[in-house]
Amino acid sequence: MTDNNRLAPGDTAPAFTLPDADGNDVSLADYRGRKVVVYFYPAASTPGCTKQACDFRDNLADLKGAGLDVIGISPDKPAKLAKFRDNEELTFPLLSDPDKATLEAWGAFGEKKMYGKTVQGVIRSTFLVDEDGKIEVAQYNVRATGHVAKLRRDLSV
Repeated sequence: MTDNNRLAPGDTAPAFTLPDADGNDVSLADYRGRKVVVYFYPAASTPGCTKQACDFRDNLADLKGAGLDVIGISPDKPAKLAKFRDNEELTFPLLSDPDKATLEAWGAFGEKKMYGKTVQGVIRSTFLVDEDGKIEVAQYNVRATGHVAKLRRDLSV
């Protein structure tokens, strides 16, 4: 993966329709007319991903108050997402992308450094999509801890 595959502000957000934790299809188009934070994470119920998801959960009221919805996407199957949602009391959609087509379209899957080795995997990434389906913010290789607070500062929420 090169930086050329990465999205940048002003790009059109790649469309997707993916199953949520209950197997219901959710499309980016469902959010047209609203701003939505789309974040990609490696695996449900792992320490970093749990911390990040809980940070979004704990800040959801303020984000929604600022007109922002939140969607989390990982390669996990819906059943694993349902367990994660229920265990952590998550109140925003978690979407399943097991074939990684959406992750790849958004530049959130590819080479990354992990423990000093180069591996293929999910690149923890966060995007803000505007009301017209354009990328407003694109952040790659974000940290699980403290990321939501930084995003809130960046967006003045």
